[in-house]
Amino acid sequence: MLTIKDILQSKSSAIWSVYPKDTAYAAMEIMEEKNIGVLLVIDGEKVVGIVSERDFARNIILKDISAKEVLVEELMTKEIYCITPDKSIEECMGVMTSAHCRHMPVFEKNKLIGVITFGDIVNGLLIEQKVKIQDLESYVSCCDSSFDSL
Repeated sequence: MLTIKDILQSKSSAIWSVYPKDTAYAAMEIMEEKNIGVLLVIDGEKVVGIVSERDFARNIILKDISAKEVLVEELMTKEIYCITPDKSIEECMGVMTSAHCRHMPVFEKNKLIGVITFGDIVNGLLIEQKVKIQDLESYVSCCDSSFDSL
């Protein structure tokens, strides 16, 4: 069973973030430059929120607000869900699905160590399924050859 730690080891360790007082425009520039859809909002050493493309679409575009004037803290989602690296990808998927979130910070001993995405979870599940299928094919192949000798 794959864990969140396994998934983090297979991806970049970069964590992209902004400050609450940064403008939405500055945050969008980082997201465009890094080709990512979410940024953690960090105040000092504490994660205080998360801001996503969805937040921009709903709060800037639909409300016709200037991205160069509005601050990240006005747009960010303050209630964030997080997970620890020892949890299974199935547990993480359950939390993400019930919470309707697609990105989740990962903390180990109260230290931010990464961000997991719903896409990371899906890829992990696909890898697990592929391994199970290969194991079953090997088992069936082994059993077939045992019957041939009878």
